[in-house]
Amino acid sequence: MKAFILAGVSALAMVAGAVSANAADIQQRQVVPAKAPVYVAPVANWTGPYIGINGGFGFGSGSNFAGGGLPGSFNTSGGLIGGTLGYNWQVGQVVWGLETDIDWSDIKGNGTCGGLPCRTRNDWLGTTRGRIGYDAGRFMPYVTGGLAYGDIKTGINTFGSSTTTKAGWTLGGGVEAALWGPVSAKLEYLYVDLGRGGVVPTSGGARGDFKTNIVRAGLNYRF
Repeated sequence: MKAFILAGVSALAMVAGAVSANAADIQQRQVVPAKAPVYVAPVANWTGPYIGINGGFGFGSGSNFAGGGLPGSFNTSGGLIGGTLGYNWQVGQVVWGLETDIDWSDIKGNGTCGGLPCRTRNDWLGTTRGRIGYDAGRFMPYVTGGLAYGDIKTGINTFGSSTTTKAGWTLGGGVEAALWGPVSAKLEYLYVDLGRGGVVPTSGGARGDFKTNIVRAGLNYRF
């Protein structure tokens, strides 16, 4: 009987020790902090149509008058603001795009041509360009180029003035950044050459040309 009681007591002690050890193990596992999930930044998808606004500043090296013995050149500068439409196709990390914009412009300048005051002015300017960009996460650097069009207003005192709508070319580049949701911002540079405008009346063939550098920013909304 005594041996039986001792055996029972030993068994109870073993069970109690096992329960205690198991409880300690469970408690130790509970206090181990869980690893935080790895943060993955959202990836922008540039594919689709978009609409936007843009604005900036233009500055040119001069507007030249040639012919009629009235050569001259002077600087031009001024602001511009307008709207943008475009579409992007993303293939892997390469983004192909087509973009068009139309801006109100106040790029102008004046100087002396053949001893007479002369001037040139651009009131509106548009472009239709292709774009090739590289998807670098939330940033897309790109190059762009294509058609430019707008008006050239030129004038020489005592000879009158001429207004002509001209088509030329543009080339440049920039970077676009995804901000939140479908909204992105861009900063770009364009060189624009519209060529020469119309002949100023009775000037013997004098006419002005329009070349400008444009630095502008914009906001786009992708659909």
